[in-house]
Amino acid sequence: MTKALIEDFDAVFADLDGVVYAGPHAIPGAPEALQGLESAGIKLAYVTNNASRSSETVAEHLRELGAPATAETVFGSAQAGAELLAGLVPARSRVLVTGSVTLADQVRAQDLEPVSSADDQPVAVIQGFDPGLGWKDLAETAFAVASGAVWVATNTDLSIPQARGIAPGNGTLVAAVAAATGRKPLVAGKPEAPLFTTAARHLGVSRPLVVGDRLDTDILGGNTAGYTTALVLTGVDSPATALAARSAERPVHLIPNLAALYEPYPDVVRTGEAFRCGEALARVVGGAVEITAPEENLDGWRAACAAWWEAHPDAPAATTPEVRWTVGSGS
Repeated sequence: MTKALIEDFDAVFADLDGVVYAGPHAIPGAPEALQGLESAGIKLAYVTNNASRSSETVAEHLRELGAPATAETVFGSAQAGAELLAGLVPARSRVLVTGSVTLADQVRAQDLEPVSSADDQPVAVIQGFDPGLGWKDLAETAFAVASGAVWVATNTDLSIPQARGIAPGNGTLVAAVAAATGRKPLVAGKPEAPLFTTAARHLGVSRPLVVGDRLDTDILGGNTAGYTTALVLTGVDSPATALAARSAERPVHLIPNLAALYEPYPDVVRTGEAFRCGEALARVVGGAVEITAPEENLDGWRAACAAWWEAHPDAPAATTPEVRWTVGSGS
C-alpha cells in the first residue's frame, strides 16, 4: 500500500455537482486536486447529464472556480446523445430536436439536419432538457415518435435542482412522451454507458476512474460502462447508502474527497469470517454488520461494505443492514 490510488488509472472522469462544486462554490480542495492530475500524467474529463449548457460555458465556469477545464474536456449528454444518434441514422438525416440550442448545435455537428416539427418528417428525435419547452414541443415529439422515428433521450433525470426548489427534469418530460406513445427511448446520459464511452473515445483512454457523488447515476453509469468507480463523500450519497446499495450501484472505492486520489488506498482483506481495512474489522452477523473501529471511521465502512456485499452478492434492490459499532483497534 505505497502507491497513490490514481496511479492505477490513465484518466479521471469527474462528475460536477457534489464533486467539483456545491451550488455556486467549489468544494474545498477539489480544484487543487484536479490541477495536479496533469503533472501526474492523468487525463481529466468532466461528465455531466446537463444537455442545455455548451461545453465551453461549463468549462468557463470550472475555470472561474480554479479547476482546469477546456471545452474539449467537458462531455455532456447532448454531445453523447448526438453521437449516439449519428451511429443510428444516415448522414444528413432530418432530426427533430426537442431541447436547447446547444443540443441542436451538437446534432448539426454530427452532419445531421435539425428540424422543429414532426411535419418535416424526421427520421429521428433527440430529446433533452430546456426550461423553455412546453406542451406543443412535447406534442411534436410524440407525433414523430409515434410515427416510428428513432428516439434518443440525452438523459432521464426525473428532477432538476433550482433556486426555488426541485423541478421536473428531462426524465419527467421523456416519461410524458413515453406514456403518450408506448415507446421507450435510447438513453445517452447517466446511468447509461454512452456518456462515459464517448469521453473515453475522445480522450483515447482505456482505464479511467469514474468519480461521482451519486450511486444511481455516476456509480451505476461507470459500472455499466465497465470502468472502476469511486464514490466521493462530498455530495449526495454516504458510506451508509453505499453499504446498502444494490449490486449494480456499488462503488469499488470510497474516498472522502478528491485529495484522496493522491493517497494510497487501503487494502481490504479477509480475516477468517471478517474483513479488515487498516485497523478496522467488520463482520456480518445475521441482518447486521458489526464494525470494530471508532464510529464513522471510513476504514470501518470500507470493511463493512466488503463483508456485507460478499454476504449479499446479487442484490437487485437496496438491502439496509443494522450497523453496530464497537470502539477498538480491530485486533
